[in-house]
Amino acid sequence: MKKIGIGLIGCGTVGSGLIRNLPKADALIGQRLGVQLEIKSIAVRDPAKSRDPLPTKPIQDWKKLIADPAVQIVVELVGGLDEAFQIAQATLHAKKPLVTANKALLAERGQELIPLAQKSGVPIYFEASVAGGIPVLKALREGLVANQLLGLHGIINGTSNYILSRMAEAGSDFATALQQAKDLGYAEADDRLDVDGIDAAHKAAILCFLAYGFLPKFSEIPIEGIRKIQSQDVGFASQLGYAIKLLAMIRPVGTDQIEVRVAPTLLPLRHPMASVHGAFNAVGLIGNLSGPVQFTGRGAGPDATSSALLADLAEAAKNLRDHSPGPALPKPSAKMKLIDRNASVGRFYVRIEVEDRPGVLAQVAGIFGTEKIGISSVLQPEGHGAGSVPLVFLLESASVASLSRAVDLISKLPNTRAPATILRVEDLT
Repeated sequence: MKKIGIGLIGCGTVGSGLIRNLPKADALIGQRLGVQLEIKSIAVRDPAKSRDPLPTKPIQDWKKLIADPAVQIVVELVGGLDEAFQIAQATLHAKKPLVTANKALLAERGQELIPLAQKSGVPIYFEASVAGGIPVLKALREGLVANQLLGLHGIINGTSNYILSRMAEAGSDFATALQQAKDLGYAEADDRLDVDGIDAAHKAAILCFLAYGFLPKFSEIPIEGIRKIQSQDVGFASQLGYAIKLLAMIRPVGTDQIEVRVAPTLLPLRHPMASVHGAFNAVGLIGNLSGPVQFTGRGAGPDATSSALLADLAEAAKNLRDHSPGPALPKPSAKMKLIDRNASVGRFYVRIEVEDRPGVLAQVAGIFGTEKIGISSVLQPEGHGAGSVPLVFLLESASVASLSRAVDLISKLPNTRAPATILRVEDLT
């Protein structure tokens, strides 16, 4: 049976999980594909650091690992951008396949890395970069290859989904739910990547690239996190028949534009994605032939990520044995561009804190009418005290530009007490 040598750069939580799961998985891979994986070298920043037993003595210089003739596939697990890019670049120059779980590397430096891989004729495997144990990238590349994709959407950050689930199920406020996520290890001490939507946006960019051959400039993707969500918003959404989820949306607009965004979004309670709770992830799409498809599973953690890494390693090893070039990356489309965020059209939830006076509702509704924005539902709860009351509107379809004009006018009303809270609404049909 053909043995393929693996070089592992980085041995943190994900790397340790890969090493722990490899022996049992390797037996299955051997039975199913006729190849075996063997870790030949491990590079870490501090080889003297105390850690669980490793299959080989670690070294510090990752350049030696890449140059080692016994290493046929390189696995990059250091995270971050600059050093990870250097590792990827050196691996491709060495004509060795690269396996990575680094979504930031692909989303933010992919416009440099992808052409280099295509010019080198060396494959990059990155299933583990999106949605952990859910094989959604392979489904896009292979199982749905004959479909024109009409749109993709996903809950692709488990930390944010856990927080919003706790706010809905236990009535927790944001700060309490965030602390619970940290106590359980779902959120890092520095929670910005997860809570502010950056991690989900990295994954959305990768999904966009595989689905449409367009890797958006990361700094131009509209990103909203969940810090502004209050428990009252979760309650009002439920009264209206919706759940709030941090949702990534990717969809074509016309023939040469793509909308990519990440934002807290109201989803109908009847939709399957609204019932994805806790730290689970889900990715949905609509194909012109397949119709609606949804993938659900664990989106993070050492075991789920190991599942994706091992699948990539198995595919890379099989392709090396068979002298196959491996999966081709889409050729970037020169004509595609991101839609201007102000031109984005959709439905919205708007909560406004106003003085509890007669005629205020009519004033606010009149401003929406001036901008030709229809109102589908209104909530006007009582008993908030201090002369202040929330007005909650569920609006019909409108552009971001027209909604912004309306909200700006509403903020200038003498009875408005606080800035409006604005959330997206998607029916996902």
